[in-house]
Amino acid sequence: MVETTADGDLLDLRKGRPAAGQDPVKRAQIIEGARRVFIDKGFEAASMNDITREAGVSKGTIYVYFANKEELFEALIEEERGTIFKNMYEVLDHFEDLRKTLVKFGMVLSAKITSAKVIQAQRTVVGASDRIPELGARFYERGPKRGHDKVMVFLNEAVERGLLAIDDVDLAAYQFTELCLAGLFRQCIFSYRTKAPSPAEIEHVVRSGVNVFLKAYGTEKLAAEEKASESV
Repeated sequence: MVETTADGDLLDLRKGRPAAGQDPVKRAQIIEGARRVFIDKGFEAASMNDITREAGVSKGTIYVYFANKEELFEALIEEERGTIFKNMYEVLDHFEDLRKTLVKFGMVLSAKITSAKVIQAQRTVVGASDRIPELGARFYERGPKRGHDKVMVFLNEAVERGLLAIDDVDLAAYQFTELCLAGLFRQCIFSYRTKAPSPAEIEHVVRSGVNVFLKAYGTEKLAAEEKASESV
């Protein structure tokens, strides 16, 4: 037996619980309402009633799509993760000039991670991780960890080409990303600065970080190639 909610979604009464929501527009509407509520009240204080009102849907409809606040929050975070890390690492797939590639990637990384939307998303995840630690772990594994692995692949290729000499590539990958965010990320995450860094600020930090990184790990072969390219 099937019943229709006030918003036109179906309830499967034979199973005794809402059938899975099928309308992607309505699902997005609920997630967007949840995003505003979580930002305004935080995870702990937010309720499904708050989200229902903000999203403009009935209580019956919201439970068709999400069983509880935790499930809705996880869907929101998964969407945020996709937004944050989408296309961020594509520049590493095109290995040309090592220094230029590192600078280009570093600028994309820094601009994305310090943007207002991404800073807010990271605060939200951190705020909920005490209550749902597995959610924070999944966010890290599917986002930052996958990105870190891509940086490692790139650095390993540079090592194989004889351009870098690195004993611990895992550590070096972390060092590189930290250098690209030096003095910017913490200021943003703790609201010390109220606006995202300008492109000029980001470029200054990234170029300096790349210089430090290559001074630490660059080989004589890299130095010779860069000197030869300067004389052309």
